[in-house]
Amino acid sequence: MIRFIYNLFWPIGLLFFLPSYLVKMIRRGGYGEKFGQRLGIYDCEVCDRLSKQKSTWLHAVSVGEVNVALKLANSLRALEPGLHCVLTTTTTTGFALANRNAPAWIEVMYTPLDYWPIMRRAFAVIRPTRIVLVEAEVWPNLVALAHERRIPTILVNARLSPRSERRFRRFRFFVAPTFRLLDLVCSQEPDDVDRWVAIGVARDRIRAVGSIKYDPNGRDQRPEAQETARTTGVSDANRQRPVLFGGSTHRGEEEILARVFLRLRQQFSSLRLFIAPRHVERLREIRAQLAALPLRVALASEVVRQLPDESDADCILLDTTGELQRWYGIATIVFVGKSLTAQGGQNPVEPIMAGKPVVFGPHMENFATLAKALVLKKGAIQVRDADSLEMTIAGLLRDGDARERLLENARDVLNKHHGATARAAALIHQFHSRL
Repeated sequence: MIRFIYNLFWPIGLLFFLPSYLVKMIRRGGYGEKFGQRLGIYDCEVCDRLSKQKSTWLHAVSVGEVNVALKLANSLRALEPGLHCVLTTTTTTGFALANRNAPAWIEVMYTPLDYWPIMRRAFAVIRPTRIVLVEAEVWPNLVALAHERRIPTILVNARLSPRSERRFRRFRFFVAPTFRLLDLVCSQEPDDVDRWVAIGVARDRIRAVGSIKYDPNGRDQRPEAQETARTTGVSDANRQRPVLFGGSTHRGEEEILARVFLRLRQQFSSLRLFIAPRHVERLREIRAQLAALPLRVALASEVVRQLPDESDADCILLDTTGELQRWYGIATIVFVGKSLTAQGGQNPVEPIMAGKPVVFGPHMENFATLAKALVLKKGAIQVRDADSLEMTIAGLLRDGDARERLLENARDVLNKHHGATARAAALIHQFHSRL
């Protein structure tokens, strides 16, 4: 009955959200490519490739989840050498990242809209033997159709904040029937287990394995970071310039960082500012804001084409996606975005994995458990506002030992997540082997 109501009102909901969706498509661009896949329409080449073997269907909404899916797929491939996957993603940035990094045995596609006839067509083409959803992508028709076909549905890197739990519990009558159909949930934290139970998942189907996102991938990125530092003029044979790096910033944070940078540069004359906005389509808006300040601004794509000493930019804006981890390697201190002027926060683990100390604002709701642990263990510094941000960064720029202690403590906090990818892959493999 719940699913009938969902499908009945789905077209009305689509019409309601269509204007904002179209605006987002125009701003971000690239949505025209393979748009038919969102409607369950696939070209003959894709259908022919998928008809030759059964696949594990991995679904990841955007860039962060795609990275999780790729790590997990590689671990599963080690256990199942003949593994073939279909990786679906919702955003154009996630699609571009997946296309760039996925091996040949992974077919990258756009996620079909969760409407009954569209999802039926997708199942007929993909023919999954199991479905692995990343973090929070639990869609009613997708899960129900998998259940009807006896296809196991697994949620990995499952994240459920107290705020999300309260929202789901308010509508438990509608959401619990879908959550009950999940065959296995690999949660990030032991504290999350009770939350998943509260919204309908059977306790014996939940395993706390740690976070795949926080599990190091083991690849040494220092050579890439050194090359990036050289091509942007951050370092040469004789000097290393300090860098304040704003990662995944949101509206308002770029201007705050720029003003903080200008004041700090009075004490640290060689300091440079790098900003990686969360949404690159905001670059024009950001440049217009920064143009009002006494600041020389350049795009990263422009700087890397020059000789290092040719660039005199004070502030460099990253205008590419999917490369943030590599760029973090040039930082001295990283400010984690969406935490000062917006709520939710971004992933603080990526800069820590790159060997950089992190600072974030008061709003880290999306990573509340981790942020609290980092602050308590002195593995990160949480600031209240722009003034405390300036004071904190100035102190860290002066004290290299303090930066090292911060990083060492942060790595201790992340140690419990080491091996999370392998643990999740083993559970998925064992579950599938029993069927």
